[in-house]
Amino acid sequence: MARVTVSGMDQHVRRPRAERARHLADGLRQQITDGAFADGTLPDERELGRRFGASRNAVRDALALLREEGLITRRRGIGTTVLLPKYGHGLDRLAGLAEELAGRGTVTNEVRVAAEVSVLPAAVATRLEVPAGAGGVYVERLRWLDGLPLSLDTSWLTAGVGRAVLAGDLRERDVFGLIEEAAGVPLGRAEVAVHAVSADPGTARLLGIEPGAAVFALERLTRSADGRPVDVESIRIRADRMTLRATLRRGGPPTT
Repeated sequence: MARVTVSGMDQHVRRPRAERARHLADGLRQQITDGAFADGTLPDERELGRRFGASRNAVRDALALLREEGLITRRRGIGTTVLLPKYGHGLDRLAGLAEELAGRGTVTNEVRVAAEVSVLPAAVATRLEVPAGAGGVYVERLRWLDGLPLSLDTSWLTAGVGRAVLAGDLRERDVFGLIEEAAGVPLGRAEVAVHAVSADPGTARLLGIEPGAAVFALERLTRSADGRPVDVESIRIRADRMTLRATLRRGGPPTT
Protein backbone atom coordinates (compact mmCIF):
# COMPACT_ATOMS: atom_id res chain seq x y z
CA MET A 1 0.00 0.00 0.00
CA ALA A 2 1.34 3.43 -0.96
CA ARG A 3 2.18 5.79 1.85
CA VAL A 4 0.53 9.15 1.52
CA THR A 5 1.09 12.51 3.15
CA VAL A 6 -1.64 15.10 3.30
CA SER A 7 0.54 17.71 1.65
CA GLY A 8 1.27 15.38 -1.24
CA MET A 9 -2.15 13.93 -1.83
CA ASP A 10 -2.43 14.86 -5.49
CA GLN A 11 1.11 13.87 -6.38
CA HIS A 12 1.32 10.45 -4.72
CA VAL A 13 -2.12 8.92 -5.20
CA ARG A 14 -4.42 9.58 -8.13
CA ARG A 15 -7.71 9.51 -6.32
CA PRO A 16 -10.97 10.44 -8.04
CA ARG A 17 -11.31 14.20 -8.45
CA ALA A 18 -14.41 14.40 -6.27
CA GLU A 19 -12.64 12.51 -3.48
CA ARG A 20 -9.61 14.81 -3.64
CA ALA A 21 -11.89 17.84 -3.46
CA ARG A 22 -13.72 16.44 -0.45
CA HIS A 23 -10.46 15.69 1.34
CA LEU A 24 -9.20 19.22 0.75
CA ALA A 25 -12.54 20.75 1.77
CA ASP A 26 -12.34 18.83 5.07
CA GLY A 27 -8.90 20.28 5.75
CA LEU A 28 -9.97 23.82 4.91
CA ARG A 29 -13.14 23.55 6.97
CA GLN A 30 -11.08 22.48 9.98
CA GLN A 31 -8.73 25.44 9.55
CA ILE A 32 -11.63 27.87 9.22
CA THR A 33 -13.25 26.48 12.37
CA ASP A 34 -9.93 26.75 14.22
CA GLY A 35 -9.71 30.44 13.29
CA ALA A 36 -6.68 30.03 11.01
CA PHE A 37 -7.88 32.94 8.85
CA ALA A 38 -8.26 35.66 11.44
CA ASP A 39 -9.38 38.35 9.00
CA GLY A 40 -11.88 36.01 7.36
CA THR A 41 -10.03 35.97 4.02
CA LEU A 42 -8.57 32.79 2.54
CA PRO A 43 -5.37 32.75 0.45
CA ASP A 44 -5.76 32.56 -3.31
CA GLU A 45 -6.08 29.24 -5.13
CA ARG A 46 -2.38 29.06 -5.99
CA GLU A 47 -1.31 29.53 -2.35
CA LEU A 48 -3.88 27.03 -1.08
CA GLY A 49 -2.63 24.53 -3.62
CA ARG A 50 0.93 25.06 -2.39
CA ARG A 51 -0.06 24.63 1.25
CA PHE A 52 -2.03 21.45 0.65
CA GLY A 53 0.06 20.02 -2.16
CA ALA A 54 -3.03 20.01 -4.33
CA SER A 55 -3.78 20.92 -7.93
CA ARG A 56 -5.54 24.14 -8.87
CA ASN A 57 -8.58 22.16 -9.99
CA ALA A 58 -8.80 20.30 -6.67
CA VAL A 59 -8.63 23.59 -4.77
CA ARG A 60 -11.32 25.13 -6.95
CA ASP A 61 -13.60 22.10 -6.46
CA ALA A 62 -13.02 22.12 -2.69
CA LEU A 63 -13.91 25.79 -2.45
CA ALA A 64 -17.07 25.10 -4.44
CA LEU A 65 -18.07 22.48 -1.86
CA LEU A 66 -17.53 24.93 1.01
CA ARG A 67 -19.51 27.58 -0.83
CA GLU A 68 -22.41 25.15 -1.26
CA GLU A 69 -22.29 24.53 2.50
CA GLY A 70 -22.68 28.26 3.05
CA LEU A 71 -19.32 28.49 4.81
CA ILE A 72 -17.57 30.81 2.35
CA THR A 73 -18.36 33.25 -0.43
CA ARG A 74 -16.29 34.00 -3.54
CA ARG A 75 -16.32 37.33 -5.33
CA ARG A 76 -14.30 38.53 -8.26
CA GLY A 77 -11.82 41.18 -7.22
CA ILE A 78 -12.33 40.41 -3.52
CA GLY A 79 -11.40 36.76 -3.21
CA THR A 80 -12.66 34.01 -0.94
CA THR A 81 -13.99 35.04 2.46
CA VAL A 82 -15.62 33.25 5.37
CA LEU A 83 -19.34 33.94 5.19
CA LEU A 84 -20.15 33.23 8.83
CA PRO A 85 -17.78 32.35 11.66
CA LYS A 86 -18.18 28.86 13.08
CA TYR A 87 -17.81 28.43 16.81
CA GLY A 88 -16.84 25.33 18.73
CA HIS A 89 -19.08 23.94 21.47
CA GLY A 90 -17.47 21.28 23.64
CA LEU A 91 -19.46 18.15 24.42
CA ASP A 92 -17.04 16.97 27.11
CA ARG A 93 -17.94 19.72 29.60
CA LEU A 94 -21.33 20.51 31.09
CA ALA A 95 -21.63 24.20 30.18
CA GLY A 96 -24.27 26.55 28.86
CA LEU A 97 -23.91 28.34 25.54
CA ALA A 98 -23.01 31.71 27.03
CA GLU A 99 -20.42 30.04 29.27
CA GLU A 100 -18.93 28.16 26.34
CA LEU A 101 -18.67 31.21 24.11
CA ALA A 102 -17.49 33.68 26.75
CA GLY A 103 -15.09 36.11 25.10
CA ARG A 104 -15.82 34.86 21.58
CA GLY A 105 -19.25 36.31 20.86
CA THR A 106 -22.29 37.99 22.36
CA VAL A 107 -25.12 35.60 23.24
CA THR A 108 -28.63 37.00 23.69
CA ASN A 109 -31.86 35.14 24.41
CA GLU A 110 -35.36 35.66 23.09
CA VAL A 111 -37.71 34.01 25.57
CA ARG A 112 -40.61 32.57 23.57
CA VAL A 113 -42.27 30.55 26.33
CA ALA A 114 -41.60 30.31 30.07
CA ALA A 115 -44.46 28.77 32.02
CA GLU A 116 -45.54 26.18 34.54
CA VAL A 117 -47.47 23.18 33.23
CA SER A 118 -49.78 21.05 35.35
CA VAL A 119 -49.16 17.84 33.41
CA LEU A 120 -45.90 16.81 31.77
CA PRO A 121 -45.83 14.90 28.47
CA ALA A 122 -45.49 11.21 29.26
CA ALA A 123 -42.11 10.82 27.56
CA VAL A 124 -40.71 13.83 29.42
CA ALA A 125 -42.04 12.62 32.77
CA THR A 126 -40.40 9.25 32.19
CA ARG A 127 -37.03 10.87 31.54
CA LEU A 128 -37.38 13.16 34.56
CA GLU A 129 -38.44 10.16 36.66
CA VAL A 130 -41.52 11.91 38.04
CA PRO A 131 -45.27 11.29 37.58
CA ALA A 132 -46.75 13.23 34.67
CA GLY A 133 -49.24 14.77 37.10
CA ALA A 134 -46.40 16.26 39.17
CA GLY A 135 -46.19 19.04 36.61
CA GLY A 136 -43.12 21.05 35.78
CA VAL A 137 -41.85 24.05 33.84
CA TYR A 138 -41.44 24.52 30.09
CA VAL A 139 -38.97 27.06 28.67
CA GLU A 140 -38.41 27.80 24.98
CA ARG A 141 -35.77 30.28 23.89
CA LEU A 142 -34.37 31.44 20.57
CA ARG A 143 -30.70 32.10 21.14
CA TRP A 144 -28.74 34.65 19.14
CA LEU A 145 -25.00 34.96 18.63
CA ASP A 146 -23.62 38.31 17.50
CA GLY A 147 -27.04 39.37 16.23
CA LEU A 148 -27.82 36.23 14.21
CA PRO A 149 -30.03 33.31 15.33
CA LEU A 150 -27.99 30.30 16.41
CA SER A 151 -30.23 27.79 18.18
CA LEU A 152 -33.75 27.02 19.32
CA ASP A 153 -33.63 25.59 22.85
CA THR A 154 -36.50 23.91 24.69
CA SER A 155 -36.27 22.73 28.29
CA TRP A 156 -38.59 20.74 30.54
CA LEU A 157 -37.68 21.10 34.21
CA THR A 158 -38.98 19.45 37.35
CA ALA A 159 -41.45 21.62 39.22
CA GLY A 160 -39.31 22.80 42.13
CA VAL A 161 -36.23 23.50 40.06
CA GLY A 162 -38.29 25.03 37.27
CA ARG A 163 -40.06 27.54 39.50
CA ALA A 164 -36.72 28.81 40.75
CA VAL A 165 -35.50 29.13 37.16
CA LEU A 166 -38.61 31.10 36.18
CA ALA A 167 -37.79 33.60 38.93
CA GLY A 168 -34.37 34.20 37.37
CA ASP A 169 -33.32 36.22 34.32
CA LEU A 170 -33.87 33.91 31.35
CA ARG A 171 -33.03 36.69 28.90
CA GLU A 172 -29.49 37.07 30.16
CA ARG A 173 -28.55 33.79 31.82
CA ASP A 174 -27.93 30.17 30.89
CA VAL A 175 -30.43 27.73 32.37
CA PHE A 176 -27.58 25.77 33.97
CA GLY A 177 -26.44 28.80 35.93
CA LEU A 178 -29.98 29.55 37.05
CA ILE A 179 -30.51 25.98 38.22
CA GLU A 180 -27.38 26.06 40.33
CA GLU A 181 -27.84 29.56 41.72
CA ALA A 182 -31.60 30.13 41.90
CA ALA A 183 -32.59 26.54 42.70
CA GLY A 184 -29.49 25.82 44.76
CA VAL A 185 -28.99 22.50 42.98
CA PRO A 186 -25.42 21.72 41.88
CA LEU A 187 -25.33 19.92 38.54
CA GLY A 188 -23.42 16.71 38.12
CA ARG A 189 -23.58 15.20 34.67
CA ALA A 190 -25.60 15.01 31.45
CA GLU A 191 -26.41 12.37 28.87
CA VAL A 192 -26.23 13.75 25.33
CA ALA A 193 -27.25 12.47 21.92
CA VAL A 194 -26.65 14.43 18.70
CA HIS A 195 -28.44 13.84 15.41
CA ALA A 196 -28.10 15.51 12.04
CA VAL A 197 -31.55 16.51 10.80
CA SER A 198 -33.15 18.76 8.21
CA ALA A 199 -34.80 21.91 9.52
CA ASP A 200 -38.58 21.82 9.42
CA PRO A 201 -40.26 25.00 8.08
CA GLY A 202 -41.06 26.40 11.53
CA THR A 203 -37.56 25.88 12.90
CA ALA A 204 -36.02 27.17 9.68
CA ARG A 205 -38.03 30.38 9.91
CA LEU A 206 -36.90 31.03 13.48
CA LEU A 207 -33.25 30.24 12.74
CA GLY A 208 -33.15 32.26 9.54
CA ILE A 209 -32.24 29.34 7.28
CA GLU A 210 -33.87 27.53 4.38
CA PRO A 211 -36.29 24.67 5.13
CA GLY A 212 -34.37 21.42 4.81
CA ALA A 213 -31.03 23.00 5.76
CA ALA A 214 -28.82 20.93 8.04
CA VAL A 215 -29.13 21.45 11.80
CA PHE A 216 -27.78 19.60 14.79
CA ALA A 217 -30.51 18.12 16.95
CA LEU A 218 -29.06 17.80 20.44
CA GLU A 219 -31.01 15.92 23.09
CA ARG A 220 -29.71 16.27 26.65
CA LEU A 221 -30.79 14.95 30.03
CA THR A 222 -29.08 16.84 32.85
CA ARG A 223 -28.81 15.46 36.36
CA SER A 224 -28.01 17.09 39.68
CA ALA A 225 -24.90 16.10 41.60
CA ASP A 226 -26.86 13.38 43.42
CA GLY A 227 -28.01 11.84 40.12
CA ARG A 228 -31.60 13.16 40.04
CA PRO A 229 -32.84 14.26 36.57
CA VAL A 230 -33.70 17.98 36.59
CA ASP A 231 -33.73 19.14 32.95
CA VAL A 232 -34.71 17.54 29.64
CA GLU A 233 -33.57 19.62 26.67
CA SER A 234 -34.07 19.51 22.94
CA ILE A 235 -31.87 21.94 21.02
CA ARG A 236 -31.77 22.71 17.31
CA ILE A 237 -28.45 24.32 16.32
CA ARG A 238 -27.52 25.84 12.98
CA ALA A 239 -24.85 23.53 11.58
CA ASP A 240 -23.38 26.36 9.51
CA ARG A 241 -22.51 28.32 12.66
CA MET A 242 -21.46 25.71 15.20
CA THR A 243 -19.00 22.83 15.43
CA LEU A 244 -19.56 20.28 18.20
CA ARG A 245 -16.30 19.12 19.75
CA ALA A 246 -15.09 16.74 22.41
CA THR A 247 -11.78 15.52 23.79
CA LEU A 248 -11.91 11.75 24.06
CA ARG A 249 -9.53 9.56 26.03
CA ARG A 250 -9.14 5.86 25.54
CA GLY A 251 -9.73 3.95 28.75
CA GLY A 252 -11.35 0.82 30.04
CA PRO A 253 -14.57 -0.82 28.88
CA PRO A 254 -17.68 1.37 28.66
CA THR A 255 -19.75 1.71 31.80
CA THR A 256 -23.54 1.74 32.00
